[in-house]
Amino acid sequence: MGIVHSICISEKKGTQKHEIPEAVVIEDFGIQGDAHAGKWHRQVSLLGLEQINAFRARGADVAFGAFGENLVVEGFHLRELPIGSVFQIGDVVLEMTQIGEECHSHCEIYKVMGDCIMPREGVFAKVLHGGTIKIGDEIVLKN
Repeated sequence: MGIVHSICISEKKGTQKHEIPEAVVIEDFGIQGDAHAGKWHRQVSLLGLEQINAFRARGADVAFGAFGENLVVEGFHLRELPIGSVFQIGDVVLEMTQIGEECHSHCEIYKVMGDCIMPREGVFAKVLHGGTIKIGDEIVLKN
């Protein structure tokens, strides 16, 4: 069991995500208003609070959303879970579809720090069931 610490969206691709207090999550699409939502396997991105805090401890001044993550969650080391893991946040059900991503052009974080955690620590999910989520909601691993 974990907690949702942040929900982030960006209205346009290529711009940094910003925090919102709650979100409507649409089945087989993603978070309403997020430019990266769509009918594909990477509808919602998740990153662990513990991994962000460890990166911050190395001197990185990064806000939630800076890595392009939609959800910051506490309680799971996400990359250690298998593809197909299912999470539930209230009515919302997410299935993990990908661990990490290839970084083709280094982001601003990488240029400053010489590293970025999203390519190896971030995970992606598709939305199996939609609903509304808010900061502070419980997130449960279903399998």
